[in-house]
Amino acid sequence: MRLIRFVVLVILAIPFFSSCGYNKMVELREGVDAQWAQVENVYQRRADLIPNLVNTVKGYAAHEQETLEGVVEARSKATGINLSVDELNDETLRQFQEAQEGLSSALSRLMVVVEQYPDLKANQNFLDLQAQLEGTENRIAVERNRFNEATRVYNTYISKFPQVIMASLFKFERKPYFEAQSGAEKAPEVQF
Repeated sequence: MRLIRFVVLVILAIPFFSSCGYNKMVELREGVDAQWAQVENVYQRRADLIPNLVNTVKGYAAHEQETLEGVVEARSKATGINLSVDELNDETLRQFQEAQEGLSSALSRLMVVVEQYPDLKANQNFLDLQAQLEGTENRIAVERNRFNEATRVYNTYISKFPQVIMASLFKFERKPYFEAQSGAEKAPEVQF
């Protein structure tokens, strides 16, 4: 009798476990992980361009040492945060974003310095590097968007019933989103 109950229970449980969504959760989590790797890839591309940019500027603006050192230091901080997808949570993503925003800010200061050097602005090497950097910044925005979308799909899926049960059993945890930096909701003030 026990054996019959067990067999009936197993037969009744098969549809539940076959449609529990475990494989789908794995697939979606891997999608988030792959997209995170792509985000890191484009940030690394930006970090790789910076030494060439700094060296080009250095030849024209040697007395702007403080700004150049600030860019190098910000790059070091940004590349010093190696965040694996397993460590990805709200706090670690916030730290990663702060380091990247520090680098963006340092690059902005460098571009202000560049404005003071017409010969540098006309230098083909600098123009090429600047174009690559602008393209990379666009890629960063696109990849962050894609990461957020993959994260949204994953987070939504593991939050729905009955997947929420399986997600908690197998420790599928919510992933954080990239968020706009604070103050980004305000339009910048332009003065002429």
